[in-house]
Amino acid sequence: MPEVWPGEPYPLGATWDGTGTNFALFSEVAQRVELCLFDAAGRETRIALPETDGFVWHGYVPGVGPGQRYGYRVHGPYDPAQGNRCNPAKLLLDPYGKAVEGEIDWHESLFSYHFADPDVLNTEDSAAYMPKNVVINPFFDWADDRPPRTPYHETVIYEAHVKGLTIQHPDIPEELRGTYAGLGHPAMVDYLTGLGVTAVELMPVHQHVPEHALVARGLTNYWGYNTIGFLAPHNAYSSSGQAGGQVLEFKAMVRALHAAGIEVILDVVYNHTAEGDHLGPTLSFRGIDNAAYYRLRDDDRRYHLDYTGCGNSLNVRHPHALQLIMDSLRYWVLDMHVDGFRFDLASALARELHDVDRLAAFFDLVQQDPVVSQVKLIAEPWDVGEGGYQVGNFPPLWTEWNGKYRDTVRDFWRGRPATMPEFASRLTGSSDLYEHSSRRPVASINFVTCHDGFTLGDLVSYNTKHNEANGEHNRDGTDDNRSWNCGVEGPTGDPGVQALRARQKRNFLATLFLSQGVPMLSHGDELGRTQHGNNNVYCQDSELAWVDWSGPHDDLEFVRRLSRLRAQHPVFRRRRFFQGRANGAAGPQDLTWLTPHGTEMTDGDWHAHFAKSVGAFLNGEAITEPDPRGRPVRDDSFLLLINAHSEYVLFTLPDAEFGERWIYVLDTAVPGDPGDRMVKARDRVRVANRSMVVLQRLG
Repeated sequence: MPEVWPGEPYPLGATWDGTGTNFALFSEVAQRVELCLFDAAGRETRIALPETDGFVWHGYVPGVGPGQRYGYRVHGPYDPAQGNRCNPAKLLLDPYGKAVEGEIDWHESLFSYHFADPDVLNTEDSAAYMPKNVVINPFFDWADDRPPRTPYHETVIYEAHVKGLTIQHPDIPEELRGTYAGLGHPAMVDYLTGLGVTAVELMPVHQHVPEHALVARGLTNYWGYNTIGFLAPHNAYSSSGQAGGQVLEFKAMVRALHAAGIEVILDVVYNHTAEGDHLGPTLSFRGIDNAAYYRLRDDDRRYHLDYTGCGNSLNVRHPHALQLIMDSLRYWVLDMHVDGFRFDLASALARELHDVDRLAAFFDLVQQDPVVSQVKLIAEPWDVGEGGYQVGNFPPLWTEWNGKYRDTVRDFWRGRPATMPEFASRLTGSSDLYEHSSRRPVASINFVTCHDGFTLGDLVSYNTKHNEANGEHNRDGTDDNRSWNCGVEGPTGDPGVQALRARQKRNFLATLFLSQGVPMLSHGDELGRTQHGNNNVYCQDSELAWVDWSGPHDDLEFVRRLSRLRAQHPVFRRRRFFQGRANGAAGPQDLTWLTPHGTEMTDGDWHAHFAKSVGAFLNGEAITEPDPRGRPVRDDSFLLLINAHSEYVLFTLPDAEFGERWIYVLDTAVPGDPGDRMVKARDRVRVANRSMVVLQRLG
């Protein structure tokens, strides 16, 4: 039996100091905690942790170091009616474990009840079917790594899946595809920088497990929104064959991306865990302290409150659950050098009692934290509970996925009536959502597509979802797609439909990159990625969900041009909202809306339900915010001519006070460069049906 010393209650988790490892685990209900050490052959040695302070059980084991596999068994009450579910027959993962080896082998022993009779306690040992934690060496040579700290207004986000983005990339060595090393490979880094990306937002890389029901159907949880380890990088995305090697590989990826000026933002899932509802497996939190880690129903503590649709909700009212979240966030910033977080179903974290509360304890902790408050914080501002849709209502420190931007832009370009006023608001930064809380346009993370829903190619090719491959009789996934197939459902050889779809894709991309706020591009949309109408590929770890690099890639150069245009011109990425025409002043202001006749829009023009064409004059000489040195910002001026009609529109350019000469820089009706065409004040410009023309003022 290894020697064990009292050790320390802090930090939680397994901490190697060069000569041994300190183990510390929180449980308020435990009566005894056993540390379980496993050798290479899987043989188990159990050590009772000798001390407890403030409900933290701890012990120091000399001679135990990096590579050691371990887990816990917690002895305590098993009384589901009171919310307690301790069961020492179940090997438990460390909530603070920094690496996990192996994967779940689904077996009845992983559950604390018998399938045939859920009221009977299952005492079969689960260790043989459980992954194990691994003690890590925290040292890594970061060399001269520096966080890029790209300002929000200069940020272009690329939402990506580590495996899906890289698994088929022909220029990445085969053994590195689908891994952190593949994402950090020069071929991938060069591609991202060429696209103008300043930040990759990675879909969940915390250790996650697939649901039992999915595995039984021969599927898996590809997206990864099913976390079991909040401090551990997912082991399946590592090319390393060494225990704990995923930690070093993740750090090397971050270092490579930083060297290219690309930030790393993690999509994090602190709203629920992989243990599901009361009939889920006992893998970690449930067996350690169920009532501390999960929200339970007041009327019957056998059951979980579920604001996530995944069976449980993390108990953000409990100090140790909150501590776990904050310790995890700080760890990923300080030790793993990530640059920010996107919080999945963030409204669930704001529920103090049952209602969403902007002043919830979690947001108070983030606000005052000297580490977490200084990185990018992005909320998915909704959950599945009542009152969970909270777009525009998060605290000033936060930015938000703007779901209203997505919906409005989709509706406008598919020709829905009465969408012009809201489209104008979304194009100019959504001041109606964010200005009231003293936030600025960058509070809006603008997106047309993301991992959840249709790809861009499918958005213009399908009216309805086609999720039959998921095995749920096409009942899964949203029905609110706001898509338009341009006349034919799915693939077609009709050249007219193909041309219209291509134009619609360019409309969406141009709108995204020329809107005020922060653009977010979903991986592969610039390559024409399709999921063949499946709008919910969460369970499809296959070519259906992966990025196809084989081509043709008609929109790639178009996106690169848009990205360069945005980067070169501050008028498309203002730090403050437009003021428009102030106090009846004459002449062009920072923003002027124009009718197709070249006159300023009136209230009647805005509220004509059939209006689908508008011009927007962006005055580059009227940017009010200074540069970082306090100097005035001056830029060229642009005219956006936007036509969502089914027929072409002749736009009359405004008077010379707006500009005497203009040159084409973009025409979404033209696949390539529109050329050096020049027009003059009061000229009539033909804007094709469902297209956008961008003109730049000369002189």
